[in-house]
Amino acid sequence: MSESMKRLINKPIFFERNRVKRVYKGGRLFGDFFGDEPIDGNKPEEWVASTVRALNKDSTDPLEGLSIVEGTNITFKSLLELYPKYLLGELQGFDVLVKVLDSAVRLPLQAHPDKDYSRKYFNSNFGKTEMWLILATRENAYICFGFKDKLTKEEFSHAIEKSRFDKNALSPLLNKVPVKAGEVYLIPSKCVHAIGSGCLILEVQEPTDFTIQPEYWCGDYLLSDYEMYLGLDKSIALDCFDYNLYGPESILRARKQPKIISDKPWHLHESLLSYEDTPCFAVERHTIMRGEITLESAPAIYIVLDGKGNLFGPGENRQIQKGSYFFLPYCISGNFHVKTEEKIQLAVCLPPR
Repeated sequence: MSESMKRLINKPIFFERNRVKRVYKGGRLFGDFFGDEPIDGNKPEEWVASTVRALNKDSTDPLEGLSIVEGTNITFKSLLELYPKYLLGELQGFDVLVKVLDSAVRLPLQAHPDKDYSRKYFNSNFGKTEMWLILATRENAYICFGFKDKLTKEEFSHAIEKSRFDKNALSPLLNKVPVKAGEVYLIPSKCVHAIGSGCLILEVQEPTDFTIQPEYWCGDYLLSDYEMYLGLDKSIALDCFDYNLYGPESILRARKQPKIISDKPWHLHESLLSYEDTPCFAVERHTIMRGEITLESAPAIYIVLDGKGNLFGPGENRQIQKGSYFFLPYCISGNFHVKTEEKIQLAVCLPPR
């Protein structure tokens, strides 16, 4: 291993920005979070420390969606493959995908496969269970989760065809849930859902881009068959939905309450989602007031949700602030610290055990 590579993997790893193209518009709320120009466009998602390629129609970029290590041309995926024991310890991969996204429109009604479905139809060992932490909202922000009433696959299929000519045909089928900053939702695989307009979300998920979205329109954009069904027959694609998830109880299933791990006057440590909620990943949150903590969870992705402070340790002393993110390698667990004179809040995204 070269000296330059030793220096790279023996400290927190930062990345080049990684805004990914989608068919929906958004991104204005990135202005406050990342300091970007506050306008809506077709790159409304930041993929954080990503090892997953985006499945965009007609894309010719083999690196689309993959994160690049800051100041290099090395993908994070390649770095993990080169030095797995240093970066991951005993783990075989960093099997989680983290995003920050901002929707200006309601996204198409959709569901994601579970592991069995992915193995059968996508040759993948991963489905796409995901978690949402609401970071900020525009006026009248909401999400949709679960069918409002019981319906069959055949009834759903018929309603989908109506949506070709009526953009609002499917909206009445879903529970509409107003949201506010700080709320946490678990979206299990195969559950029908849609992110509504006006939501800035930290999304943690299994490491795939598999989405079945059988609605013809996303705002003013007409989806192709591939964008709706990922090359699957429509009937097979609709088997990706759980038709038993409906009514008010489906909303109760989605909403999660943070649990306190430790509470000190200057440091609150919470679990937003634990391995008891899903084996796919875990998410914790640190809120630090005029103090210092040691970063012990590794390998992990750290994202600054609010405030600012300093990240320091051997060979590193760097200011971090809202929107900063980095990967902490396994080999340096416990060697780096975050200190603030004001307040800083960090999310910690952990892979499956």
